[in-house]
Amino acid sequence: MATGRTHRPATRSRGIPEATVARLPLYLRALTALSERSVPTVSSEELAAAAGVNSAKLRKDFSYLGSYGTRGVGYDVEYLVYQISRELGLTQDWPVVIVGIGNLGAALANYGGFASRGFRVAALIDADPAMAGKPVAGIGVQHTDELEHIIESNGVSIGVIATPAGAAQQVCDRLVAAGVTSILNFAPTVLTVPDGVDVRKVDLSIELQILAFHEQRKAGEEAGPDSGAPAPAARAAAAAGDGKGPDGDMPAVMPA
Repeated sequence: MATGRTHRPATRSRGIPEATVARLPLYLRALTALSERSVPTVSSEELAAAAGVNSAKLRKDFSYLGSYGTRGVGYDVEYLVYQISRELGLTQDWPVVIVGIGNLGAALANYGGFASRGFRVAALIDADPAMAGKPVAGIGVQHTDELEHIIESNGVSIGVIATPAGAAQQVCDRLVAAGVTSILNFAPTVLTVPDGVDVRKVDLSIELQILAFHEQRKAGEEAGPDSGAPAPAARAAAAAGDGKGPDGDMPAVMPA
């Protein structure tokens, strides 16, 4: 089986837009569920609804793959699973290293979805000497001193950073210098990388803040203009105490 270090996905060379690439995993998840139920074909409307997009966008996305379906029949589920998996590079073996084996890193190591989607956790790495040799998800944790050797010996091109924010950039720099060209960042900080290195950021606190915004807006709409309840902005201003927080000199808002 080919390794991710020597074979790259075909999406960029084929000119598939990034927005389409971002939706391909949604289609694949929906198609995999259909395949597991032995559903042979699916219409664009049914698949779009399962993936949470509109059918016109789905048909446009699939046109980039050269897949147009059959009128009156729909799309062949198994063939689409293969097509999308191939475009995403999931028919190859992608060794991955996870750096930072705290609570989040350990949870990621124990996630069973990696192997079923073409990703093999090649190594778990942590800066704490006390963690060295400790098994997590059946894999012995290795010290960060061995990072470069681990990447080279396993042909790793994808790294996952689950360290505290203060250590993330240094870890990122070492990963890139060792040959890693794609990084999934769970640390609550923005990483600086050179051209040719892709970074995807996952920040749970930001997602929760966005949900809090929507909850506040829904609460304001339910209260209505004649309810007598102060508007969300007014409540926030009152809580802030004329623009000052609990310490009297900083606004009482959540940090970005």
